[in-house]
Amino acid sequence: MTTQSHAYQFNTVKKINSVVAILIALAALLLISSCSNAPAAQTAPPPPALPVQTVETSSVTTYQEYPASIEGAVNVEIRPQVSGALDRVFVDEGAAVSAGQPLFKINDQPYRAALNNALATLHAAQAALVNAQLEIDKLTPLVQNKVVSDYQLKTAVAASQIAKANIEQAKANVAAAKINLGYTTITAPVSGYIGRLLKKQGSLVSPQDAEALTQLSDVHNVHVYFSLGEKDFVGFKEEYAGATLKDKLNHLPAVSLLLADNSEYALKGKIDMIDGQFDKTTGAIAVRASFANAQGLLRSGNTGKIRLSLNHTNALTVPESATVEMQDKIFVYALADSNKVKKVAITIDGKNGENYIVKDGLKAGDQIVLSGMDHLQEGAKIVPQKAAEKVAKN
Repeated sequence: MTTQSHAYQFNTVKKINSVVAILIALAALLLISSCSNAPAAQTAPPPPALPVQTVETSSVTTYQEYPASIEGAVNVEIRPQVSGALDRVFVDEGAAVSAGQPLFKINDQPYRAALNNALATLHAAQAALVNAQLEIDKLTPLVQNKVVSDYQLKTAVAASQIAKANIEQAKANVAAAKINLGYTTITAPVSGYIGRLLKKQGSLVSPQDAEALTQLSDVHNVHVYFSLGEKDFVGFKEEYAGATLKDKLNHLPAVSLLLADNSEYALKGKIDMIDGQFDKTTGAIAVRASFANAQGLLRSGNTGKIRLSLNHTNALTVPESATVEMQDKIFVYALADSNKVKKVAITIDGKNGENYIVKDGLKAGDQIVLSGMDHLQEGAKIVPQKAAEKVAKN
């Protein structure tokens, strides 16, 4: 190989080594640059500062509401007691009437004719009695003087007794005819309000009609009926003092009536009746409360809700806003050791305003987180801050 060839190879290797050196230097620079631009290691955020409250016991009152139906103290179906055509309708639908006031008039001509016929029969029976007595008076001396046989006298006495019986029967027929004639005027049995008029003037009416002429409701006092389930009924009985159910009714506080628009009726009512047995179909027992209704604001057929109050002594309460509902369960975040929180399931026994009454899951003295639970996890550490108010206070 020539000297020139050796020189050429030497120069080629030298160039390659120079290129490699440059590439190594560039890689080193890129590595140094990337390291210098790398972010600094992130530090953990400080624990959040959240308000906490101490759970304490207190006496609170809860309210339970039950759907209710309203009926007048007296609800009467007005039905005809004799058949005939309605000659007059004296009242309008919804009118207030007094006891004894005429409501309807049935055509009385057939019943006046029946009364006149009964009176005529009575008069005939009375005349027959007079005639029988005359026959007795005539035969008595003849029998005593043995002019005629006593058989004729006995026959006259029997005729007299038949005449007396006919008079009694005729009097009964007259009384019945007068009663039927009186039934042609239908009057209000009680004071109250007239319902719908299902028969109009000129209609034929009969005691056998499926529908009544109307309904009359005495609503000066109303009865409000609602139902208690078996569990509620047991708690209801345990809540109030008294050896018997009657004693307990006497100790019951007044109840409120919520109308259909959720407004509260101005007057309080009193529970005065509990049914004798549970309904086998619904498993509930009927309860009645009575309300005064002098102004007539309540009517039969109205609906509403009965609100019952229940007193709870030494009750634990937590704000509803401090709870979290998950999978049909209610939880609170309680403060544990080292200011860490733990999720605790609680059992609710009722509600008082914006507070839940806790039956199980917490005890007096426990501390719970009041807000900021959305971002909390089990075991998270917080900085507790005491709230101004205590949980037990409303």
